[in-house]
Amino acid sequence: MHRMVSLLFHDVFVRTPAESGFDGAVADSYKLSIPETSRALAAVGAVRHDTPALAPGVTSYDDKAFALTFDDGGVSFYTVFADLLEARGWRGHCFVTTGMIGRRGFLSARQIRELDARGHIIGSHSATHPTRFSACTADVMHREWAVSRRALEDVLGHTVTIASVPGGYYSSSVARTASDAGIRVLFTSEPTADVHRRHGCVLAGRFTVRRGTRPGHLSALVAFKRSAIAREWAAWNAKKIIKPMMGSLYPRVGEWIAARRASA
Repeated sequence: MHRMVSLLFHDVFVRTPAESGFDGAVADSYKLSIPETSRALAAVGAVRHDTPALAPGVTSYDDKAFALTFDDGGVSFYTVFADLLEARGWRGHCFVTTGMIGRRGFLSARQIRELDARGHIIGSHSATHPTRFSACTADVMHREWAVSRRALEDVLGHTVTIASVPGGYYSSSVARTASDAGIRVLFTSEPTADVHRRHGCVLAGRFTVRRGTRPGHLSALVAFKRSAIAREWAAWNAKKIIKPMMGSLYPRVGEWIAARRASA
């Protein structure tokens, strides 16, 4: 089984987090300033002298590859992030919430086509970004994937078979419905370097980059340092225990915690 460390970025801002992507304290906690983003990419480049892997085709890559992904479809992938990657000769994955295409703070259809032409991989991040994706019925999940795929294929004029799970809420049904809707490579938010196949989908985990993430930690992750990966895995599994217990309250508690941190 091949292994790959994939980093999960969200939005990048110049002056304020409201410039790109979804609003709210939780969303803002994942948004980085340009200096923070530059330091993060420099930390990756300091230990990785190869280029990031690009799916589809992830299972054929050499062991211990790395990949860069960007969720939600905020406009800053076009205005900032893609340029920072390309300055290093890199390309990344841009996962688009298709119901937000053309809205304020989000990518337009023209920008999506241009990014695709520049060599970035465009994929689905669902149609409407449900808050708790794995809690949706199978019919709703299938519709989210299928509607999003069709929307992107209409924009790009070619097949789209790659996606990422919104909100970090993964389950077996999420993979099964994605596969049934034509998704062949699915990125989750589970912090694992293992790449495997389930329900006809290649599944790849990701390590989330948040505001305040230390550049040295990112260097350790893409260098496959066991201690860095284990720390992410432990924190993730602690949250997996809490999430089912809190149910629909979990996102609201997260908003409260993020707002407290922002005001501190």
